[in-house]
Amino acid sequence: MKIGELASATATKVETVRYYEKIGLLPPPARTFANYRAYGTDHLARLSFIRRARDLGFTLEAVRELLTLSDDKSQSCEAVDGIAQTHLAEIDRKIGDLTALRLELSRVIGSCSHGTVADCKIIETMGPR
Repeated sequence: MKIGELASATATKVETVRYYEKIGLLPPPARTFANYRAYGTDHLARLSFIRRARDLGFTLEAVRELLTLSDDKSQSCEAVDGIAQTHLAEIDRKIGDLTALRLELSRVIGSCSHGTVADCKIIETMGPR
């Protein structure tokens, strides 16, 4: 299949497919006589894996590690679990940060007296302390 077909099949932009090739996440495809990239089912499976991992929020480096680990089906999945646990801890940290941010913003909005901007607590909160 051509690059546009691969991109469409995985809901990935053509530029992103080229980028993944450039950084080595996708192996270079064979070329046709007309010098078009010719992708196979292995490329489709690998790009689908990359897309799903990225949708789950894994960094490109974590995706690279997961791909390397997935290439050896006989090894223990302990390292995969470790990568996933590290990512989950980062998600939990971000949720904590967002929860604190939400509470603070809610508090500031609640302090609004609906007067003029000169007396606006929201604007005041964002100014120098």
